[in-house]
Amino acid sequence: MQGTIDGFSYGLVTPLVAYLMACLGGALGLRCTTRSMLVPQSCRPGWLALAAAAIGSGIWTMHFIAMMGFTVEETPIHYDKAMTFASLAVAIVMVGIGIFIVGYKGARGTALFTGGTITGLGIASMHYLGMAGMRLGGRLEYNTFTVAVSVVIAMVAATAALWAAGQVRGFLWSVGASLVMGLAVSGMHYTGMAALSVHLHDTDVPTAGDSPAALLAPMLVGPLAFLLLAGLVVLLDPWIVAGKPSTPPADPKPGVPARTAVPHRAHRPRLRVRPNQDRRGSRAPQNH
Repeated sequence: MQGTIDGFSYGLVTPLVAYLMACLGGALGLRCTTRSMLVPQSCRPGWLALAAAAIGSGIWTMHFIAMMGFTVEETPIHYDKAMTFASLAVAIVMVGIGIFIVGYKGARGTALFTGGTITGLGIASMHYLGMAGMRLGGRLEYNTFTVAVSVVIAMVAATAALWAAGQVRGFLWSVGASLVMGLAVSGMHYTGMAALSVHLHDTDVPTAGDSPAALLAPMLVGPLAFLLLAGLVVLLDPWIVAGKPSTPPADPKPGVPARTAVPHRAHRPRLRVRPNQDRRGSRAPQNH
């Protein structure tokens, strides 16, 4: 018996709020990634780790806010907390791997493709691992082709977002990239949900139980608080909006002297001629 699925039980409220959370996490993460390219290498890991946590938390929060509007008419839905938080850890770790690759190798060529692919797979893994944490009186089934499309959307979106972060073109550039990333992540989520069907068990299942909102709301407090703190860190950095380095962009490699600044115009020192010498260096005759 197929279950009756409703993914918009709160109307457009959950999709819009979920989209905004994906944009917020993306904006913070992309700005931190951009900032990491403008600081010495000793500071770079901290900014990249903050970027990974912001993007991972934003995607995770987006997913479960959207899931608040997901119901199956014939059975209540519960969530396994361990599996739910494991999906958050997977998102942060895999997104972090992709971001670190781009942060150290550059947002171009093989590095961009590898980092974007890993980041996209992290987004998709978070989604389907979070879905695996659902507990209801039925079995989840997926359409393979639609699932593949959702994974491709995630990889393309992640690659485009990391490319935009590597351009270092200021705050508005990252805002536009984060809006696109939020749209792509939300599209990946709802594409994945379109692949889902629920096959109910033959045994009778009670229809009473806590709503998804009541179950998920306490889990979202921590990631939401983190996104708020990450936003404060970004806003309090005086250089992050302008996208300009406050320090030299990179430390010199061990054993390699740092490059010194070269003036725009170099002047040769003038040859000073002593009074008792002519220009050819011979002494002038003296009167005795």
